[in-house]
Amino acid sequence: MVDQSAAPDDAPQLAAHLAPTLALLRAVAAEGHLTRAAETLGVPQPTVSRTLAKLGERLGTPVIVRQGRGIHLSRAGALLAAAAEDAMRGLEAGCRAVIEEIDPDRGQVTFGFQHTMGSTLVPPLLRGFRDEHPHVRFGLVQGPRDAMLARAWAGEIDLCLIAPLPDHDPRWETAAIRQEPLVAVLFARHRLARRRKLRLAELAGDDFVATRRGYGLHQIFMGLAERAGFEPRLAFESEEVDTVRGLVAAGLGVALLPPGDNGPAPGTVEVPLDPPAHRTIGLAWPAGRTLPPAVRTFRAFTLAHRTAER
Repeated sequence: MVDQSAAPDDAPQLAAHLAPTLALLRAVAAEGHLTRAAETLGVPQPTVSRTLAKLGERLGTPVIVRQGRGIHLSRAGALLAAAAEDAMRGLEAGCRAVIEEIDPDRGQVTFGFQHTMGSTLVPPLLRGFRDEHPHVRFGLVQGPRDAMLARAWAGEIDLCLIAPLPDHDPRWETAAIRQEPLVAVLFARHRLARRRKLRLAELAGDDFVATRRGYGLHQIFMGLAERAGFEPRLAFESEEVDTVRGLVAAGLGVALLPPGDNGPAPGTVEVPLDPPAHRTIGLAWPAGRTLPPAVRTFRAFTLAHRTAER
């Protein structure tokens, strides 16, 4: 018995029933001939005929009308064929994206890193990788260390470049890339500005300018101060290292930072610490998570080009 005509409320079930026949409808609309449509799809012609007949039964109206030795789509068939064309285009675009995603030379890498690494460390790394893999696309995300880890855990970032690394945490896999020294950044007229070295404890009575909580440099600084035996007095906290340097240049405190890319900022001096201090920069990604091929290729490249120290 032929089904009753489908009602609007049946649309979700009808769409699920129709999905396997989208390519067939598209081919019939393009060819206007069952045999040629079957050849295009690589399926037997009787299969095409049976599928279209069953679809007409499901709808309660034919989807094709025979005309001599050929066919043309009924009004209902034409409506479905137009929808099939739109759906297949979207599906094909998705398939292309998946194929590129699993191609180590054409996929996409979403790479997160801290602001302090964006000017000198990241650009040459990406340039070297793109020289070897020019078709890999990148989405770049910058932010505080803790935010980068949170977004990597949520699956929004494939790999993050951070410091310090989450050592001894089974949730994460990590790989050190380089060590970067940390220096005391002082106002040019600070009492210790002429020293060749200084102990961090010698600054215990000063006001400090630091990055905010959640930033890697904040965590490292607080740990070093604790080991030096004092709790720092934080006069200012900022999201930008350049702002920290500017506040030091204004005589508003001292800071612990990596050396400036182009030397000390005007109005400041940089004094090495004794004993030396550094931060270890490296990659982190959730343990046990399967990474797409392009991400694995980028990770391998980064590890192969790691450096001992800045």
